[in-house]
Amino acid sequence: MDTAALLTALILGLVEGLTEFLPISSTGHLILVGDLLHFNDERGKLFEIVIQSGAILAVCWEYRRRLIDVFTSLPHDRVAQRFAFNIAIAFLPLAVLGLIFGAQIKAALFNPIVVASAFIVGGLIMLWAERRSHRVRVQEVDALLVSDALKLGLAQACALIPGISRSGATIIGGLLFGLSRKAATEFSFFLAIPILLGAAAYQLYKERHLLIWDDLGLWLVGFFAAFASALACVRWLLRYIASHDFTLFAWYRIAFGLIVLATWQWGLVDWSAP
Repeated sequence: MDTAALLTALILGLVEGLTEFLPISSTGHLILVGDLLHFNDERGKLFEIVIQSGAILAVCWEYRRRLIDVFTSLPHDRVAQRFAFNIAIAFLPLAVLGLIFGAQIKAALFNPIVVASAFIVGGLIMLWAERRSHRVRVQEVDALLVSDALKLGLAQACALIPGISRSGATIIGGLLFGLSRKAATEFSFFLAIPILLGAAAYQLYKERHLLIWDDLGLWLVGFFAAFASALACVRWLLRYIASHDFTLFAWYRIAFGLIVLATWQWGLVDWSAP
């Protein structure tokens, strides 16, 4: 494995870990950075699945005590049962729609120009949501109703459009539906576990013909880079939202999207054509 390939794996792993749980779209960033690094072929898409697994492991590690408690008390504890049921309900919309329309969406929308446009639209929606008055009725994840979980799942399904952001759609949906920032953010973390693990297992099976031993070093570098950066990012985000809103991320999305569109329009960067 040459040094350039390992450096590419490191960069993409860091990008995945730093963006997966922020409301700025990890998929969008990976499409853009993969395009710049010329690692956006089928092998590159498989690599994205591997590093997403590293990011989700970081959440499992950060919340390991909570997850172990839920698992061990599930047969007899009503709170644990409701938590698990809410995750299952919220999981379904994205999973079902992804299975039905995933291939068409990837073929039509997975390109830098669509992603950049979605960055801007998502940022504007985030600004609008933050400027509305918030009436918080759900302070903690355990207080979620089944109807709340379903609405959050439907909001998350918007992230099938690359650049919208899975966590961003869930968090902003949560704010609109009356969740506190902490509850919305933590639920987006927990909901990521079945979504990303399910997607990883499905894609690894579907693309198993692309798995070769020569890529093991590439996978390991990307996986551990994603794990370490995601763990740091999750811990930082929980501290950040204790005293800040999501306006910073909204302006970042808008600025980043405008830069991509401007460089494409003026021919400064050879982005893939839509």
